[in-house]
Amino acid sequence: MKVKFFTPTREYQEKKLEFDKAVLGLMERGVSMLGKEVTDFEESVKEFTGAKYAIGVASGTDGLVMASDILGFKEGTEVITSPFTFLASSSCIAKNGAKPVFVDIDEETFSIDATKIEEKITKDTVGIIPIHLFSQMGDMDKIMDIASRHNLRVLEDSAESFGMRWKGNGSDYKHAGTIGDFGVFSFFPTKTLGAYGDAGMIVTNDDNLANLAKIYRVHGASRKYHYDFIGYNSRLDSMQAAILQVKIKYINDAIENRDRIAKLYKDRLQDCEFIKIPAIKGNQKPVYYVFNILAERRDELSEYLKANEIGTSIYYPIPLHLQKCFEYLGYKKGDFPVAERIAENVMALPIYPEITEEEVEFVCETIKKFYKK
Repeated sequence: MKVKFFTPTREYQEKKLEFDKAVLGLMERGVSMLGKEVTDFEESVKEFTGAKYAIGVASGTDGLVMASDILGFKEGTEVITSPFTFLASSSCIAKNGAKPVFVDIDEETFSIDATKIEEKITKDTVGIIPIHLFSQMGDMDKIMDIASRHNLRVLEDSAESFGMRWKGNGSDYKHAGTIGDFGVFSFFPTKTLGAYGDAGMIVTNDDNLANLAKIYRVHGASRKYHYDFIGYNSRLDSMQAAILQVKIKYINDAIENRDRIAKLYKDRLQDCEFIKIPAIKGNQKPVYYVFNILAERRDELSEYLKANEIGTSIYYPIPLHLQKCFEYLGYKKGDFPVAERIAENVMALPIYPEITEEEVEFVCETIKKFYKK
């Protein structure tokens, strides 16, 4: 049996008529930049997340760079974040000359260890970028408390967290990205809500920040050919917005299916002593964008699964503090031992709403066979 790590074709076949109508309808209506398709999808995101404003951009990475710029993460400042994440979570800090300051992660959740943030704050610290990673949000109660006491801006990297909600010690669940100053979603094809190419969204509840984000995405123009800032060319593509507008109608079903698959993996792998599954911490509603395991002899297992035509991925094989592009920060191996240890053992298994129970069973049985060898 062949089990792909991800495939968009099953979803397309299920909803072919809707996708075709959305794309062909756009083509029939003519070229549209930030037109009805984009504004309709922005409204859908606002309704689903509860955010006051949603501003469509070309990618999640662009959203992080723009939001960092607007929040003042620039030359001479420091921004605290995690080294165990995708490059964009920190490159958005460095792009305008600010310094990424890393804090190790929680061993059970892979999120930034909020208990270690405060010790890294200096007179130059201006912000925190928590990353809501894989299946759950970071500890937003602690992070917002620290930010409030030290007058720091919070940019939630919500690229992987569409659908996740945090309650913590509060009275209501709040969607990822709506708690800090800005939140940024990625709609990269593999995401829980994925486009057919690059696409992203900035969300905020702040009137002024929303206005700036709208200006920054069109070269810094407050109106056509009137440039208040040196901005960016980062508009959400209308075709991707049309596709996403179809998909968001089914987002709750997709999230439920991912949860069902995750429970199946947990049940089938719970007795495998060589596998550890990350814990969900805090009062929150998780979403299984990725299903990660910590595996002994990870690289050997990866090759074995590949030989049996099972797709896997490793998020992330090298923590950012050990990446060549961040050598100038002066970090060395051993500085963030938890992140380094997780990077050596982590592996993502196939999970998407259309995967079958038979395929999940095959993945689990193949893993168990490897460890019985």
